[in-house]
Amino acid sequence: MKINKLGRTGIKVSRICLGTMTYGEQNTKIEAHRQLDLAVDHGVNFLDTAEAYSFPGRRKTQGMSEKIIGEWLLARNNRDKIVIATKITGPSDQRSHIRGGELSYSHKQISEAVDLSLKRLNTDYIDLYQTHWPERKSNYFGKLGYSHTEENEKITPLEEQLDALNQQVKAGKIRAIGVSNETAWGLMKFLNISEQTGLTRIATIQNPYNLICRQFEVGLSEVSIREDVGLLAYSPLAFGALTGKYLNGNLPEKSRHKLFPQFVRYFKPAGIKATESYVLLAKKHGLEPSQMALAFVNSQKFLTANIIGATTEKQLISNLNAENIILSDEVIKDIDLIHKSNSNPSP
Repeated sequence: MKINKLGRTGIKVSRICLGTMTYGEQNTKIEAHRQLDLAVDHGVNFLDTAEAYSFPGRRKTQGMSEKIIGEWLLARNNRDKIVIATKITGPSDQRSHIRGGELSYSHKQISEAVDLSLKRLNTDYIDLYQTHWPERKSNYFGKLGYSHTEENEKITPLEEQLDALNQQVKAGKIRAIGVSNETAWGLMKFLNISEQTGLTRIATIQNPYNLICRQFEVGLSEVSIREDVGLLAYSPLAFGALTGKYLNGNLPEKSRHKLFPQFVRYFKPAGIKATESYVLLAKKHGLEPSQMALAFVNSQKFLTANIIGATTEKQLISNLNAENIILSDEVIKDIDLIHKSNSNPSP
């Protein structure tokens, strides 16, 4: 397993990170603990969760992912060997059940959210604490272009957000901080504030990145490389689309797309067309479509960790084994040809 540095923090993480948003919803505690054991046996030391999980975010299952991880840590007594990343929920009408619905990144809310996550995780520190999405309105969650609108509500200033996170670092409750679903402007602003004030520096950015969603390359990739803020790539298989299992109208039982059909980001006509091309390309080169997709993400210079997820052990083992695959120049060339003809069909 390749090991990467987490920004400039000195923390070292496996290139494969195990995403756990299905725990407590699609996966039982027993299944989740088995997945965690398998991942660790394959050299994974990095886990990603959030206070909002289980996915898709219901009152009944909120916090279950962290709780299941916490119970596993307690049972295995291996906290010192595991790097845990979790997130604070941002403004959301659909998640008003979290912390009374006051979902800002103020000092009070960050302090409260950190303490609740620590309790669920059965730990006294979090390795990487991230904002789940910007508090301000911006072009994330599938928006390519930016349309400016004046904020009608009070938004926590970025310096205050950073100061609130910095206080948690000073208190020893978190070791490093990151952002998620952030833009190039937002990331650079945070970095500039840290440079000017000495507040804790952003170590990572967790954004979507996969064969049919490559807009990270446009502006953020340069920031990521030059500023040592590596990408934690989520949805590397595009909600499972890039496995090819949904093509030709297929909708497997218990699959994520069947259970949650309202999430259509990767299943619009242009995305399906591109997916068909990538699946055919993988088969042409004798590769599993899912492993080719994961190996492509692994090959990027700006990557710190590739966040894989699975609901079955078979899927998990296949995804873990993609760590050993290096794509040939010919495969990369063919991928780029498809990308040029149908760029970012599923932002």
